[in-house]
Amino acid sequence: MNKRIVISGLGVVSSIGIGIDKFWPALIASTSGISKITSFDTQMFPTHYGAEIKDFDPLNFMDKADTLKFGRASSFLISAAKMAIQDASINLDNLDTTRIGICSGTTMGESQILESINDTWIKKGIDAIDASSVPKYPCNVLSANLANYFGLKGQNLVIPNACAAANFAIGYAFDFLRSGQADLMFAGGTDAFSRIAFTGFNRLLAVAPEKCQPFDKNRRGMMVGEGAAIAVLETLESAVKRNAHIYAEVLGYGISCDAHHMTAPFSEGIKEAIEKCLKESNITPQEIDYVSAHGTGTPANDKEESLAIKKVFGPDYKKVPVSSIKSMLGHTMGAASAIETVACCLAIKNDVIPPTINYETPDPDCDIDCVPNICRKKKVNIALNSSSAFGGNNSCLALRKY
Repeated sequence: MNKRIVISGLGVVSSIGIGIDKFWPALIASTSGISKITSFDTQMFPTHYGAEIKDFDPLNFMDKADTLKFGRASSFLISAAKMAIQDASINLDNLDTTRIGICSGTTMGESQILESINDTWIKKGIDAIDASSVPKYPCNVLSANLANYFGLKGQNLVIPNACAAANFAIGYAFDFLRSGQADLMFAGGTDAFSRIAFTGFNRLLAVAPEKCQPFDKNRRGMMVGEGAAIAVLETLESAVKRNAHIYAEVLGYGISCDAHHMTAPFSEGIKEAIEKCLKESNITPQEIDYVSAHGTGTPANDKEESLAIKKVFGPDYKKVPVSSIKSMLGHTMGAASAIETVACCLAIKNDVIPPTINYETPDPDCDIDCVPNICRKKKVNIALNSSSAFGGNNSCLALRKY
């Protein structure tokens, strides 16, 4: 018999709030974290807005010596983990750290460090590059830094599956626990704001001028964001034994690659991931109370995702609330589905569905119930978290009230 896996702790770093006590009230109050970019000069770009985190201070979570070891994405991840550990009431000193693992998703790794190396090279030459900065930027350092900081010696994995990565990471953590390879898993994702990402999405003409409007007829694109989130996963037996607060039970997950196009979303691949998730979780479409959508605000993504929802839920698709929190905190890339998992857990806990803000004009191609502009009080027993990524990678996670 497979073990039941639950989420007992949450930590989040986002442009609308750091920590769930700030994040959740801002989310259900329809707060926007979009503002003018300040971390670099955007004069040469056609757009100037993004979802930067303006109030993050790593010294609130670690001492100065530690902050010098890590890039911004790692600092986000460690800070989210610290909050999740506290939220889960875990004392690592009393646990076998060889049985505690980490799965983290990302898109860009420590891209800001790579940019700094490049800037130094261009302005001062290769000999001016600090050699100690070179090992700091590859994707694998994210989970490695987290493991080193907390002394965790279990499974250590980074999944760079772009904007669907964190759902993959949570799914892998779920598997490690069910198979008995770990007692406790930290799972989530992180990405920091970067010129590389901002340049890339602008070049693809995918960035909106000032606001993100998922599922709106006049939507003009996504907003580049940053952030991190960590969920503490453990067996139900473990959580009950230590009298832990349980946010949700992880029922299962589904993944797919639609092998359709490197950047264009495809409804069939999204549909396949959702249906695999439903089958793995032994639930039906009729049991779903809420879907946290990928909902980037680009014309193609929202149309294809809406079509996938219609295919999965059939004639009753309008009865299922499907909202996008990216309307508020931008597209945090590898952190996106991790932060959305936090939102799903809190929606389940509080029986409140976060809204899709900036919704003004209905689109016949996206005629789903996108919970426009205002949060909704509704019993949430089972929630799905759907995400997609470049390369045709799709993932879906199912969570249930315990």
